[in-house]
Amino acid sequence: MTIVVEAGATKSDWRYLDGASGRRLLLDGINVSTIPMEHNLQVIARGLSEAGASRLDGVYLYVAGIVTPQVREEISAFVRSRVSADAIDVQDDLVAAARAVCGKSEGIVAILGTGSNACFWDGRSVSFKVRSGGYIIGDEGGGASLGKLFLADFIKGLVPADIASDFASSHDASYEGIVALVYRSEAPAGALGSLAPWLLERYSSSSYIKDLIDGNFRSFIQRSLLRYDVSRYPVGVVGGWGNACKDIFTPLCAAAGIRLGRFLPEPVSGLVEYHSTAFRK
Repeated sequence: MTIVVEAGATKSDWRYLDGASGRRLLLDGINVSTIPMEHNLQVIARGLSEAGASRLDGVYLYVAGIVTPQVREEISAFVRSRVSADAIDVQDDLVAAARAVCGKSEGIVAILGTGSNACFWDGRSVSFKVRSGGYIIGDEGGGASLGKLFLADFIKGLVPADIASDFASSHDASYEGIVALVYRSEAPAGALGSLAPWLLERYSSSSYIKDLIDGNFRSFIQRSLLRYDVSRYPVGVVGGWGNACKDIFTPLCAAAGIRLGRFLPEPVSGLVEYHSTAFRK
């Protein structure tokens, strides 16, 4: 059996592959930059225990927020302490996106989910990247960044009255509730990102929300994507938020001279294919 896991702040998607058969399990999110490591390891432990096999062919774990080799090794060591496997490979979400959308080919990869990221993939590794910065000082274009922009306007009374009333009818709109959501959530980036679908539903009916979403994407384009050789390579987009906003994001990129390639709502389907073929060659 082989386990392939793609994990972000909002959820972790576990695939258990055994020959021609396979099953899926969705668990809590994993992000080693924004979620306490103890919680991350608890999620990993549960996912590994669900395999129900004494020995595994491989565990391929793709986790958001890995920024140092030490963190990667900490997770690898934890996996080794829990299961016996012929191969254990722990990578970040950029490698996940690149392997899923590019395979062994060169290309620019953009992640647009709860957070955001981008890199140039040379077919084997990430050879250049503009640092994301996470949801506090970066993640432009992502769902958490959008949620943060909206709440920052909301608490200062800058949201149009009709939108503010609409929001208050379905969310805890008290200042205390917003502070608790942002600063006391176990996964604050995921909590902020959870507001993105609500905002997207109102994109066509509210000029305020349209400007907010467009501006969030333009910030990602200007501060990240245009740092790459977009005149030579198209940009593949991975992530549920990017896929949901494909019709919004595409013309904004075109206006900036960026050609878009493949869209994948989730990298895990491409990773399952990758680990069934390219990784073993």
